[in-house]
Amino acid sequence: MARTRRLFIWIPVGLVGTFLVVRAIVELVAIDYGNPASYRDDWGGPSLVGVLAVHCLPGVLVLGAVGVWLWRRRSARAHEAGGP
Repeated sequence: MARTRRLFIWIPVGLVGTFLVVRAIVELVAIDYGNPASYRDDWGGPSLVGVLAVHCLPGVLVLGAVGVWLWRRRSARAHEAGGP
């Protein structure tokens, strides 16, 4: 029962996180950096910094959170095994 409950939580969280990371990558590739008209009407526009912050920062935060989670998980397993 607890495992099913965890799946109902983590599957949507994983899907949203994946969407945010993919959106950040697509935005970095799709933007025409030399043409401000290509991103002027996007969220965060008209400045390039605002557009990148709105579209890429959530994906960067997701990747950072996953990195911290993996690091803490690895550290906990090493501690349980008697490692450093």
